[in-house]
Amino acid sequence: MLSPQPQNPVFQDRDEALAFLFGRLDYERTCDIKYCPESFKLDRMRSLLEQLGNPDQALRIVHVAGTKGKGSTATMIAAVLQAAGYRTGLYTSPHLDRVEERAAIDGKPCSERDIVELLSIIHDAVKNLDYEVTLGERMRGPTFFEITTAMAFLHFAHQQVDAAVVEVGLGGRLDSTNVCNPLVSVITSISFDHTKQLGETLAEIAFEKAGIIKPGVPVICGVTNPDARDVIRKMAAEKRCQLTEIDRNFSVRYQLDDQTQSPPSATISFCDHANGSANWMENMSIGLIGSHQASNAAVAIATLKQLDGQDFSVSESAIRNGLTNVRCPARFEVVSSEPTVIIDAAHNVASIEAFIDTLETHFPTQPRILIFATSRDKDAPGMLQRLLPHFQQIILTRYSENPRFVTPSELFEISTKIQDESKSPAFQKTEISMYEQPEMALKHALEEASKQTNLCIAGSSFIAGEIRRLVLKA
Repeated sequence: MLSPQPQNPVFQDRDEALAFLFGRLDYERTCDIKYCPESFKLDRMRSLLEQLGNPDQALRIVHVAGTKGKGSTATMIAAVLQAAGYRTGLYTSPHLDRVEERAAIDGKPCSERDIVELLSIIHDAVKNLDYEVTLGERMRGPTFFEITTAMAFLHFAHQQVDAAVVEVGLGGRLDSTNVCNPLVSVITSISFDHTKQLGETLAEIAFEKAGIIKPGVPVICGVTNPDARDVIRKMAAEKRCQLTEIDRNFSVRYQLDDQTQSPPSATISFCDHANGSANWMENMSIGLIGSHQASNAAVAIATLKQLDGQDFSVSESAIRNGLTNVRCPARFEVVSSEPTVIIDAAHNVASIEAFIDTLETHFPTQPRILIFATSRDKDAPGMLQRLLPHFQQIILTRYSENPRFVTPSELFEISTKIQDESKSPAFQKTEISMYEQPEMALKHALEEASKQTNLCIAGSSFIAGEIRRLVLKA
């Protein structure tokens, strides 16, 4: 039985509730994560949900993992389900501006009142588990991410959503979301990220992502790397799951249409290779920019087709409407013009390459300035190696709201070393500067930019969120 909404909330306002939440251990604010069952303990998450009446068990869940693309894919799935007439919850992380963004229903983040009520309900369960820890249990009390995950499940259950699309936080096998029993499991891609926690090879990372695969639950796979794909195939076979793979069971074409628009328009065509025949859905508009989003959309459509056989009715019209209207902040998001300000949460080498490819495809001739910041556990040299040749100026900074940042001086040292060691003129032409505060980096960039400039922000969801707020409030 679900925990009821409290008559007298523990917290009187949002500030009190968030003080409790942000006072918990938060792995999003540290790079020193020991990825093991002791730190990422699913038993603790199960205990928390049990005290709340197991709200996850009342939900029909789509579970989405992957190195990159999982947030966009989850958002697309939710947008189409909403277009099909289903009340749809979407749980994503991290948030860009407000924690309420993590648990949205039909595109609307939960309200301040919801946050206060939900955390008031969860408070006693958390304190009960904290008390058990003090009695000698070999585990920590519930973490920030475990509480937000429980909060989302509880919110979706209370609001009686028809479907809940749940994005994995880190990895998959030991992620707090992995207590759920979904209708379908989705793995969007595998590339190098969080290697300290997930492994040094793509096969090792794939093993962690494939940990979301449940016995008999269908799997949709967008992974193309052979080593990683083999791991997922093996796991799906062992658990007797129907496996639907990109470039085998379905495929996608991306077509750039009108380049006179800003940004230029593009369409995708999806092909379902069912029963030995090719069944195409042609010329679908997509609200997210970039050819990499075509692959994410293909995975989303394949997932929706799987749901269409599980008590959901998802028409081609709903797919077209949902994909056309989908929006996903900080995914190559154009937030301003003259200059064109593009915000992208790319934070590893693979997503930076996708970001550059999109920039070169959609904005091939404009001058460019980049504001860049990243975290200590990311491959800063690898990202900067790829970024330097594509920008006239790179402004290095750090976050002001998260301690995981690499200092601007460290980034400057990395960048100048890359320039010194490169023999390509494309690396030498880039002017590099640094600012300690993101607002000063943005001020300098706007002073340097012309109306024709593409001013880009990349390197982390944290810098994306901070700069996005500054631009939208200007």
